[in-house]
Amino acid sequence: MKPWFACTGTALLARDPADIAGRLAAAQAHRGFAGTADQQAAWERQVAALRDAVAEAGGAAWTLALEYELLRLEKRVDAVLVTDRAILALEFKTGAPSRAMLAEAEDYALDLRDFHAGSRAHPIVPVLVAGDAPFAPPAQPPLIWDGVVPPITCGHASLGAAIGWVHSAAPEPRVPLDGRAWLAAPYRPVPTIIEAATMLYARNGVAEIAAARADAANLTRTAAAIRRQLRAAQAAGDKRLVVVTGIPGAGKTLCGLNAVFAPEAGPHSAFLTGNVPLVEVLRAALAADAVARGDAGRPEALRRARQRLQNVHRFLEDNATDPARAAPPDRLIVFDEAQRAWDAAKARLGTRNKPSRLTMSEPAHTLEIMGRHDGWAVVVALIGNGQEINTGEAGLREWGDCVAASGGAWRAVAAPRAVGADPVQGIAPGWAPWLDRDDDLDLAVPIRSVRDAAGAAWVEALLRGAVAEARAIADAAPDLPVLVTRDLDALRAALRRLARGQRRAGLVASAGAKRLRAEGLGVQAGDVADWFLRRWPDIRASDALETFATEYDCQGLELDVVGLAWGGDLRWQEGWAPRRFAGDRWQVVRNAEEQRHILNTYRVLLTRARYETVVWVPRGSAPGAPWHDATRDAATMDAIADLLLAAGARPLHDLPEPATPRDPPAPALL
Repeated sequence: MKPWFACTGTALLARDPADIAGRLAAAQAHRGFAGTADQQAAWERQVAALRDAVAEAGGAAWTLALEYELLRLEKRVDAVLVTDRAILALEFKTGAPSRAMLAEAEDYALDLRDFHAGSRAHPIVPVLVAGDAPFAPPAQPPLIWDGVVPPITCGHASLGAAIGWVHSAAPEPRVPLDGRAWLAAPYRPVPTIIEAATMLYARNGVAEIAAARADAANLTRTAAAIRRQLRAAQAAGDKRLVVVTGIPGAGKTLCGLNAVFAPEAGPHSAFLTGNVPLVEVLRAALAADAVARGDAGRPEALRRARQRLQNVHRFLEDNATDPARAAPPDRLIVFDEAQRAWDAAKARLGTRNKPSRLTMSEPAHTLEIMGRHDGWAVVVALIGNGQEINTGEAGLREWGDCVAASGGAWRAVAAPRAVGADPVQGIAPGWAPWLDRDDDLDLAVPIRSVRDAAGAAWVEALLRGAVAEARAIADAAPDLPVLVTRDLDALRAALRRLARGQRRAGLVASAGAKRLRAEGLGVQAGDVADWFLRRWPDIRASDALETFATEYDCQGLELDVVGLAWGGDLRWQEGWAPRRFAGDRWQVVRNAEEQRHILNTYRVLLTRARYETVVWVPRGSAPGAPWHDATRDAATMDAIADLLLAAGARPLHDLPEPATPRDPPAPALL
């Protein structure tokens, strides 16, 4: 991303503010945005304030970037001032300062820290320039200037004093900041799945959505491989199953959405998932974004969102029972978590709420329905590792069996990860004649975790019971973002502290953690779209921290900061011992498939955070205590907490207390 205008301090001092405002207006028009006289006047005032401030602070050698675009937030920082020792992210407002304005300025600074390569090793100062407020230096300057410091507030006239304070208070760096190098440094954001969906829907490709600190090319290679197979199918007029594998948090859903919204797919393509909360949240987000962009009214926006994001079970039933046996309008479909597609028995049974009209497995119906097309058709099957949390899931092998049984009507292509003896994760035991190889169809680099790529490997080792291996991973990754507390109030306080700026926090817990209600946490999320999309002070929002999402609510979605409430359904007895709660007691789970589902539940919950996961392990009920509750045995919970710490999770009290921003000054009374 590039600023709309950038210059040195010397050039700023030499230019007329009206000239720079005119250049910004031209950049605005070039990008297709309508300009207004009010916007022009606001730019002139901002540039004049910046010119006076830079002159006052002696910043002729500094660098200024105006309207710097932040792709992840789909917003722009009003100004970024790069001095020789600090980066100032400046947000200009006309009204009196407020906490919401401070949070917005801080969020811009956090985005630069996390995703702009030239910003990571330097102090970043969020500055709210609101009205004509005076500048009062903080009573306690930051003790540590690494990363984003608490935001400061000033007015247009006192901006020079604020910049001068930063320049005098920030430590002198060993190597001064280079403004030209900062402008040239890459900006590679890792958006949330909700942000990514809205960006892709608005025609931004994955080439601009990349990992900030990992193998950015991994994502674009897989997207290119899908596009390659789509074009080949179109050219040959054949039918292909494209299998995309990947570890949790590596961007499978992102690649699937990119395929659906890409121009190559045409207007008739759909993302299919059985994950009802994911459908609800993404539909609501896409519709709201389309309305905000003026692309459509709300009814039309919702119709379009429903067309592109569909419930897979409804898609299959509607088309399987079509009396005309017509092909659907979609020639490309993406089947999310395809290894969880129902087997024949489950497909015939349906659910408790809705009997099924299917007669075969969901993979068989999918290929039969898409096979009705004359000419080309493509099914992209997204395969996640360790995401199976329900009975009746057919596994990847069922897809392979259906392709093999098609008599040559279908071919499949996959990476080596998808080939093997495991029926859940292997499409075939070996490279069958109907199966082609493309190594680029595997996503092996985690991008959900913004700061540390070791989280997924740590969770995998932990849930295998490989404590020493998990500890070694944690020791090699000192910033492993997993913390442990035994106190629910401390959990909530930590989540609010960690969710700086406009980052989103939320509580999650296993649906089988039935006894959490006795610990003071017993209300599941209501409307999941409200929980993921609304913000505090709306009490329905996740960051109200009043309700929790289960694995069924949050699978495929994510939060910035997660509070995981550990339930009694997964205990540690020299190894993981899953159990279920029935009646008034816990029962040991002996069925291997059910054991795997409970372990996978915690894999889902432990990999929902983009930043920190704070695990709350309740203290339980100690024998001999009044009203002792044997279903919340204290020794059981102590063993879980001890195991997490032994595996390398950090105690919450080791987390340093960050400085908190002061309330903005109150407006003067008349």
